[in-house]
Amino acid sequence: MRLKFLLIGTVLLTVSQTTYAQYVQDALRFSRFNQGSTSRVKALGNASTAIGGDLTSVSSNPAGLGFFNGSEFSFTPEYNLSSIDATYFGNKESADKNRMNFNNASLVFNTKSRVGRGANTSEGFLNFNFGLSWNRTYNFYNNVSYSGFNNQTSVADYFAELANTPYGMEDYPEAGWAADHRLIRLEGNTYVPNTAIGADQYYDQQMTGGQNEFSVSMGTNYSNKLYLGLGIGFTSLRYRSASTFIETNETTFLDGDAVADNALFDSFYDINQHTNGSGFNLKVGLIYKPVPAVQFGASFTSPTWYSIEDRTNYALETRYVNATPYSRAEPAEAYNYNYNLRTPLKVSGGLAVFFKQRGFITADVEYVDYEGMKISDTPGAENDNSDIASLYQSTVNARIGAEGRIDNNFYMRAGYNYQGNPERGIGSATNTYSGGVGYRFANFYVDATYSRSSGKQHIYPYELYNNDSPQATLDKTYNNAYLTVGFRF
Repeated sequence: MRLKFLLIGTVLLTVSQTTYAQYVQDALRFSRFNQGSTSRVKALGNASTAIGGDLTSVSSNPAGLGFFNGSEFSFTPEYNLSSIDATYFGNKESADKNRMNFNNASLVFNTKSRVGRGANTSEGFLNFNFGLSWNRTYNFYNNVSYSGFNNQTSVADYFAELANTPYGMEDYPEAGWAADHRLIRLEGNTYVPNTAIGADQYYDQQMTGGQNEFSVSMGTNYSNKLYLGLGIGFTSLRYRSASTFIETNETTFLDGDAVADNALFDSFYDINQHTNGSGFNLKVGLIYKPVPAVQFGASFTSPTWYSIEDRTNYALETRYVNATPYSRAEPAEAYNYNYNLRTPLKVSGGLAVFFKQRGFITADVEYVDYEGMKISDTPGAENDNSDIASLYQSTVNARIGAEGRIDNNFYMRAGYNYQGNPERGIGSATNTYSGGVGYRFANFYVDATYSRSSGKQHIYPYELYNNDSPQATLDKTYNNAYLTVGFRF
């Protein structure tokens, strides 16, 4: 049986020097999470564990719902611009993508507790509030493009290594295709590349889709000191990727009874992946206010338990241009797999300090257990989970934000968000800087935020055991704008 067809994914999609299955890569891809939130909290660097009273609480720390003394609704559209600068063998290229999305819509219903006549209205459980929210928790929209002259290896080295594995061409049809296309040849009992050293290589990938979460939560206020909450999130994901790897090179092969030397060819390797999934998670949280100016918060988000359907098509075409006409295109071959994924759990702690009516400063620390990701209900899951444990690491994220009240209606905010790198030995952390403004008038408010995120990633167009794999370095920048409009009723 083919090893889940997944080394095919490694050719174009992998992010580690170690060859590993597409499921392992997708486990990380589908475990990335950007908290869906209002523009106000986006401006605070998404530091919201301890502040409460914002509609973000529905999907982050549900204890914050206990701060609401009335009902409220808001919606948040966003504009995303991604820019990826790629460097491959000294050659630099850029690819951009922009898109409008709907980031968040939230609703809180306030229900005050009934107290008897003459009872103390500031002690005991003072309310039970319920919240609903829809959040865009991750965008997959990206374009990646790079090219360069590789003077070290050829993609034929990769096909030869596949052909020489115990699975061979039976499990890796692309190795058989490469032999048919005369990119590799058999010498004795070993397949070797049939190509020259020195190739022009080009890679292009276009990704679309995203992850969404619908949250249902409740929170309560106990004596204006302790706030408790719990919730459930129903998640969905949709991921589409279309990628092409092209190599222009020369080869030597038997052409009839003669040997054709320096036969120039173009080889096209295409992969199209369609993935859909659904799942759920649980959230619990608390906020404690020892004195009016200080609040401590904590929240726990369980892993998301996903059920995922994956369909991947791949094909290889080779065109010779200066030998006896020879062109071979293999029909796209599809592999369909269903599997389960458990994403990391998250634990957050936060502190907020208030300066009477003038504003506040807040900070969060979050632990994300990426090593705890698990794949199940698919052949080879044990090996995949072993790869997850060796390739990924748990991270600690940090967020800090501040809000200042300029006058009775106008607010200014700024924040910083540090997200640790879950990949061992490659890539970098992601840093996000944000700022925004807000306007409050009676029962209406509007908030606007701009954020800029940046990070580095290394990817490999194909993976080799016996040679250094060619590496592309991606410098990623994301510029996002958010606008929240809200109403209290």
